[in-house]
Amino acid sequence: MEELARSAASAMYTPGGGAANRLHVWRTVVSWAGFLFRILLQILRGTPSWAQLLSFVPFLSSSPSSSPAFRPLPVEAPADTPPPPPTVSDSPSDKLTVVLDLDETLVCAYESSSLPSLVRDQAIEAGLECFELECISVEKDAEGKQKVNHVTVFERPGLREFLQQISKFANLVLFTAGLEGYASPLVDRIDVDNKFSLRLYRSSTVSTEYREHVKDLSCMSKDLCRIVIVDNNPFSFLLQPLNGIPCIPFSAGQPCDEQLMGVLLPLLKHLSIQRDVRPILYEKFHMPEWFRQHGIPIHDCTW
Repeated sequence: MEELARSAASAMYTPGGGAANRLHVWRTVVSWAGFLFRILLQILRGTPSWAQLLSFVPFLSSSPSSSPAFRPLPVEAPADTPPPPPTVSDSPSDKLTVVLDLDETLVCAYESSSLPSLVRDQAIEAGLECFELECISVEKDAEGKQKVNHVTVFERPGLREFLQQISKFANLVLFTAGLEGYASPLVDRIDVDNKFSLRLYRSSTVSTEYREHVKDLSCMSKDLCRIVIVDNNPFSFLLQPLNGIPCIPFSAGQPCDEQLMGVLLPLLKHLSIQRDVRPILYEKFHMPEWFRQHGIPIHDCTW
């Protein structure tokens, strides 16, 4: 304040200052008065910081029209702030595993000598794909050599395309109760592109109190959230009824069958994007109740 008084007195009594000096004095007085008034307001609102006090001094504050010569650093969270939780994707990370039965699910096979030629000819004329196959039998002839059976195999309509489409979003496993000597060469014929990552035969099935040749899915995975089995015989999956998809048995008299491409493919595509297939399969088939109706108690039906 003493400096302000000396400045005003000097301006007033400077010889030849005139009107210009008086105008300068009044501007200075008004500026400092405004400064004191803003400090008073800050005191009334709360104790001001030194940064706030200095911001009111005209020659220390930056001009509103000027822009800073630096770019401010980005605001960072304190070191003790926990990181945000990772984003959880709604889509599953692992492929669906589809276990497929063979006989009456993907194909139907007949001993060639016992197949009526009329049935064979009608099936071929209706468009069913078929082929002849030689299979090694477990039986032996009089000389002790293993017998060779001649089999006629009919492919279910759409079989090759079905395997091709399923392999795009699922791991394919063949699981048949048939003997390996019969089933292995048959699968070689229908799976020329090796879409099946695993082949399991009768020796991999188990016997239970209620049925033999049961297919236990736990031999492939302990996590049953992302595995399904397609079989025309529901008793094959009685150990995991919530993972089973029963299908209509296939025979040579069904040239217009649409189970693979029209029914199973859309269902499997839908299951492939689910984290757990069991709730959907339970709502669709209610297999535990079906087994109970057939005298097989199913106790653990949780997922």
